[in-house]
Amino acid sequence: MSLLVGESMVGGYGKTTILHNCTIQVDRGEIAVIVGPNGAGKSTAMKALFGMLDLSEGAVTLDGENITSLSPQERVTKGMGFVPQTNNVFVSMSVEENLQMGAFTRDDDFQDTIDQVYELFPILGEKRKQAAGELSGGQRQQVAVGRALMTKPTVLMLDEPTAGVSPIVMDELFDRIMEVRNTGIAVLMVEQNARQALEIADTGYVLVTGENKYTDTGAALLADAEVRKTFLGG
Repeated sequence: MSLLVGESMVGGYGKTTILHNCTIQVDRGEIAVIVGPNGAGKSTAMKALFGMLDLSEGAVTLDGENITSLSPQERVTKGMGFVPQTNNVFVSMSVEENLQMGAFTRDDDFQDTIDQVYELFPILGEKRKQAAGELSGGQRQQVAVGRALMTKPTVLMLDEPTAGVSPIVMDELFDRIMEVRNTGIAVLMVEQNARQALEIADTGYVLVTGENKYTDTGAALLADAEVRKTFLGG
């Protein structure tokens, strides 16, 4: 069984159903990527997994435990870290203060974890005293990911981590995400840059109108002529 599983999820906002029997899962040491056209329900699926959206059908399990009824806060204490697309850093606080805020669920000495974040993201160590709002877009994303890692999650969830950054910065962020995966953490992310995301994905989910259209390895989806034509621009 995978570490995080959203099985046959049905849900949406108010009377509008966005997810239709949608299943997403990711295991330790893997990267799973959710891609698809605008309005496909990608971010909605992510929010459902994190408890920000009530399901009318289906279930979410973490390491075999049913967490469907738990709040996002409770899911964080269970081992889930979530990085939203926007407003994901405290701009007036320093880099180090942002990381310290990420340890809000812990009552132990977390300096070792801060040191690990600086090892993963060397630029943050260099700018640890600088206000996060003064950093570039790519550096702020590294702060956001680093802050999520401060909870020592077993699953790291990223909603559009490369939105608004240059191709060079995108490549660097993907490199860092692969390094996170290599530490044994399960990584689940929603991405608009589908081709690049599938290149690093162990598993890819192509959603269309809230349903699983294609599910396969990232390499297999990239090699699928229909997927390339319909979703990747040929």
